[in-house]
Amino acid sequence: MKLHLPKIIVPKRARKVVFVGTYLPRKCGIGTFTYDLFHSISEEAVSGNCGVIAINDTQEGYAYPQDVVFEINQNDIQSYRVAAGYINLSGMDIVSVQHEFGIFGGEGGKNIDYLLGNLKKPVVTTLHTVNSFLESHYNASFLKVANLSTALVVMSNQAKEIVTQTYGVPENKIHVIPHGIPDVPFVDPSFYKDKFDVEGRFVILTFGLLSPNKGIEMVLNALPEVVKKHPKAAYLILGATHPNVKRLQGEEYRVSLLRLVKKLKLEQHVFFHNRFVELHELCEFIGACDIYITPYLQKEQIVSGTLAYAFGMGKAVISTPYRYAQEMLKDGCGKLVEFGDTASLSNVIIELMENDVERNKIRKNAYELGRNMIWREVARQYHNVFEKALSEYTISGRGRSLQKQFVEQNPIPEIKLDHLIRLTDDTGIIQHATFGIPNRSSGYSADDVARALVVVLHYYNQFQDEKVLPLAERYISFLHHAQLEDGRFHNFMNYKREFIDEVGSEDTWGRVLWAIGCAIYIRSNHQIQLLARELFAKAITNLEFTHPQALSYAILGFYYFLSKYEGATQEKRILQDMADKLVEFYEIHKREDWHWFSDTITYGYGKIIEALLLSYKTTDCEKYRETAFTCLDSLTEKLYKNEYFDFVGNKDWLKPDGKREYYDQQPIDAGYLVEAYLTAYDVSLDTKYLDLAQAAFEWFLGRNRSGESIYDFVTGGCNDGLGQHGVNLNQGAESIICFLLASLDIIKYETVKTLVE
Repeated sequence: MKLHLPKIIVPKRARKVVFVGTYLPRKCGIGTFTYDLFHSISEEAVSGNCGVIAINDTQEGYAYPQDVVFEINQNDIQSYRVAAGYINLSGMDIVSVQHEFGIFGGEGGKNIDYLLGNLKKPVVTTLHTVNSFLESHYNASFLKVANLSTALVVMSNQAKEIVTQTYGVPENKIHVIPHGIPDVPFVDPSFYKDKFDVEGRFVILTFGLLSPNKGIEMVLNALPEVVKKHPKAAYLILGATHPNVKRLQGEEYRVSLLRLVKKLKLEQHVFFHNRFVELHELCEFIGACDIYITPYLQKEQIVSGTLAYAFGMGKAVISTPYRYAQEMLKDGCGKLVEFGDTASLSNVIIELMENDVERNKIRKNAYELGRNMIWREVARQYHNVFEKALSEYTISGRGRSLQKQFVEQNPIPEIKLDHLIRLTDDTGIIQHATFGIPNRSSGYSADDVARALVVVLHYYNQFQDEKVLPLAERYISFLHHAQLEDGRFHNFMNYKREFIDEVGSEDTWGRVLWAIGCAIYIRSNHQIQLLARELFAKAITNLEFTHPQALSYAILGFYYFLSKYEGATQEKRILQDMADKLVEFYEIHKREDWHWFSDTITYGYGKIIEALLLSYKTTDCEKYRETAFTCLDSLTEKLYKNEYFDFVGNKDWLKPDGKREYYDQQPIDAGYLVEAYLTAYDVSLDTKYLDLAQAAFEWFLGRNRSGESIYDFVTGGCNDGLGQHGVNLNQGAESIICFLLASLDIIKYETVKTLVE
C-alpha cells in the first residue's frame, strides 16, 4: 500500500497559521499532535509566523512555551468568544483546529462552536474522533463543527467514508492526511535495549496514556503461553495514567493490571514505566521493541498516534481490528487479532518471535509506507489544504456571514454560581435573602433544594466543572433526609434542621421527582446516581397528583428517567397517564378565547407547556404537541406586548375575562418560559421560538415594563421580582435558581440562533 503525495502548492506569500487545541506540557495525545504539527509547519519555508491557542482543563493553566499566544478555559464560554475576536484582529490567515469532543467544554464538546461561530477566518479542522454512531448531543456538535469549517482533515480513508456517508458532509470538503510521525532511521532493536535493562530479551511494547479502553489486560492474559515457550520475553507498558482517568478513578486501572501481573506470575516479564516521556525517549523505547501491540477495545477508533509512531518507525505491529488498524496494517504491514481473543494473540506473538524473516518483512513494509507519514511530508499536505481553504473562503464570501461583533453585542451574561453558593450552607440552600445576604430565619425548602440540584447538575453537564459536585451531593443528601416512608417529602425545614411540616405539597413532590430524575440521567457522580435511583423508586410507589403544576414537574422527572432508560415501560405508562391528565385539564377549562389548564393563570406556567412537549418527544403522541402549542401561542399573545414580556403579577393573577395583575412579576415566570420556548423550538424548529426565548430571557436584563435589570451583574444574584415601585432588591433562592436554569438552557441554543441569523 502506498500513499501518493499531492503536488505542493507554493503560496505567493508566507501564511500565518494559528493552531487551536491542547498543547504541551499538558499531558494529552492531542497536545502532542498539536505540538508536532505546529513545529513541522513552522519549519517549512512557506510558513509565516504561527501561534497556538491552547485549551486548558484547569483554571491555572500550564507553563506553556512562547508558541502559545492565547489560552482558553474549556468551560468558559466567554473566553472562546474573546479568542475569536483576538484571532480576527491578529493578522492570522487561517485557523487550524484539532477537534476531539473531550477537550472542549459543554455538552458534546459544543463550546468550540462559540469560537468557530465568531471567526472571520477560514477554518481547517482536523478530526481526531470520527464515529459511525454518535449520541445525539455529540452528533449535533459534530455537524456544527463540520458546517463552520471551510475544510476537514481526517487521517484515514475509512474516516472520510464515515463523514461523507453517515453525516452527509460533501466529499470535496474532506481531505485525507496521515497522522504525522518522527523521521528516524531504520535500526536494529538491540541498539537501544541496554537503556531499559532488557538487553538480550525479546521486547514487546505498548505505550500511551493508560485508560481502561487500552485493553492491556488482553496482552497480559496472552503472555503466559508466550513466556512458557520464550522465557526471555519482556513486555514494557509505557505511559502515565490519563489525567482525566486519574482525576475520576485514581490509579484503579493501573493497580488492577499490577494485580493481574501478580496473579499470572509475570513479575519478571512485565515492566511498567509510569511516566509521560519526551519525544527523543519515546523514540528510544519504540526503537528497543521487537513487536508493538495496540490491543484497543473500541472498534470505532479511527486513529491511533501510538500505532502510527510504531508503524512508521518500522516495527512489527500486532493489533485488534479497530478501524485505523485495519487500514494501516493491511497488505503485509502488520497482524490483526480479534478483540478479546487471547489465544490467537499468544499464537501470533509466538509466530513472529520465531519467524525472523516474516517479522523483518513486516517491519520493512511498514517503514517504507511510513516515509509518506513523516512530519515534513504531512506539513506540506496541510499547506495544500490551507491554500485551498483560503481560496474557497475568499471566493464564497464567507468572510462576511457574521457581520455582528458577537462578543460585544451578546446579551447573555457569563454563568456565575456565586450567589447560589452564597445561599448554600452545609445543610442545603437557604430560601430567602435580605438584599443579597442569606436570611437564615427563613430556613430551607425541598422545593428550592431540588431545583438547585437541577441547576448544578446541568452546569456540570455543560462545563464538566467538578467543583460543583459537592453542592450536588449536599442537595441530594437534603432530599434523602426529607423523604418520608410513603415516598413523599417534607418541604420546610427551619434553621435548627427541624422539619416544620407533616408533608410537603404536590408541587414539592413533583419538583423533587424532577430533580432526582435529572440526577439519574446526568452522568456526574456514581454515588449521586445510585441514591437518586433509590429515591426515585420510593417516590413513585404511590403517586397522587391532582394539580397541573405538580404533574408537570413530575413529568420532567420521568422524561429524564426515560432518557436514561428508554425501555422502562412502567415509567413510560406513568408519564403518559400524567400527560393525559394535563390534556384532560385543558379540555375541561378551554374556551373560545381561553386556552389553559385551569380558570386562572398564576405562576410558573411555562413548566406545563414544557412538560407536554417533552411528553410528545417521549411518546410521539400528537395530542400532547397540539395542546402544548395551542396554549403556548395563546399565552404568548397575552403576555408579549410592545416588544417585551409583561408577565402575570402575583396578586390577582390572570383570569379568562382579561383582568390581570401587572405587579409583582416574578423570575420564575421568565425562567420557565425561556425553557418552554426553547423546547418548542427543539420540537418544531420554528425560529420564532428562539426569538421569544431570547425576549423572555432579556426580561431579566431590563427588557421589561420598568426597563430595570432584575439580574445583579455584580453579585451574580437575581432580584425577587418587579414591583410597582421598582425592583424587589431581595435575592432569594428561587430567583437565582430560575435565572440560572434559563441561562444554562439558552446558552445551549445561542450558536443555533447566531447561525440562523
